[in-house]
Amino acid sequence: MPPKFDPTAIHEVILRVTGGEGAATAALAPKIGPLGLAPKKISEDIAKNTGDWKGLRITVKLTIQNRQAKISVVPSASSLVIKALKEPQRDRKKVKNIKHDGNVSFDEIISIAQQMRPRSMAKSLAGTVLEILGTAQSVGCKVDGQHPHTIIDKVHSGEYSVPEK
Repeated sequence: MPPKFDPTAIHEVILRVTGGEGAATAALAPKIGPLGLAPKKISEDIAKNTGDWKGLRITVKLTIQNRQAKISVVPSASSLVIKALKEPQRDRKKVKNIKHDGNVSFDEIISIAQQMRPRSMAKSLAGTVLEILGTAQSVGCKVDGQHPHTIIDKVHSGEYSVPEK
């Protein structure tokens, strides 16, 4: 028989879900079933907690202790950039291959970089800003009305200043 599981132990389960929708219970069951949690209830909680990320793929971290799950949203750089575009919510089943051709201000890029700073591998905030500008380039949006790579060159040349913190 397997060893009895410790109820005070903290377990972390990380999954990718579409915001505003519950995770597929079939995908959740093998991960949280052995921990004594109902997948359907956890799926409903995930849908409730990710409501303001509706339609975007985001990472959700479940912290489970004493058969209680705490749900926290861990947004990726691309989902933060797409959210900063303030696009209308879309039904992912009907609208496919969407073009994110909006405009994001450089100040918003800096605030996104400050949010992503703990998870970035860059040495300084300037490096994280460059990472976010690269993400904006791959998403397909513009920064201050210009192509993100132009802004990257301006950050390197010093035209755009990036704060230390």
